[in-house]
Amino acid sequence: MADKLRLIKKYPNRRLYDTRTSTYITLADVKVLVLEHEEFQVVDAKSGEDLTRSILLQIILEEESAGAPMFSSDILAQMIRFYGNAMQGMMGKYLENNVTAFTGMQRQLQDQVKSLYGDNPAKSQELWTQFLNFQGPAMQSVMGTYVEQSAKMFQQMQEKMQEQTRKLMGSFPFPGFPTGADAAAEKVAVKKSSG
Repeated sequence: MADKLRLIKKYPNRRLYDTRTSTYITLADVKVLVLEHEEFQVVDAKSGEDLTRSILLQIILEEESAGAPMFSSDILAQMIRFYGNAMQGMMGKYLENNVTAFTGMQRQLQDQVKSLYGDNPAKSQELWTQFLNFQGPAMQSVMGTYVEQSAKMFQQMQEKMQEQTRKLMGSFPFPGFPTGADAAAEKVAVKKSSG
């Protein structure tokens, strides 16, 4: 495994050195390694600290700054809000699972195209584009429903956690913190006013 991993050292002058080819490389070269599914690790030449994530984030920043960005300002702001939040880990896993599912779907389509047309990248790209054009609205509907269900599930989870916290902490006399009985009375009052 260790011999498969390509080691890239980052020096204080910000240059990247590929130990396999014994040459200096650029971020564009690292991007090519990513596109070719090459396993690599970027480390600080002095400290040995793993800088792989930092370099990948730099590549994403360059991609977002040039051409057509993948993320809107709104989604980036939402992502920033998740940092330091209790939901940070859950959000990261949610995004990772969705990207993995999308990649798997893309791979399946590519395999099907390959079995029909052989190694024809132009045909593969054309069929992938057609698939997205035809399936786009359906996929958006499915994703919309999925996101809505996820939001409902998250809301229910929050309500359960609040209820459990009230039960647990309600027996302690904290000023301004409703006891279990106060919370139950509040729920009844809310239901009466909305009904």
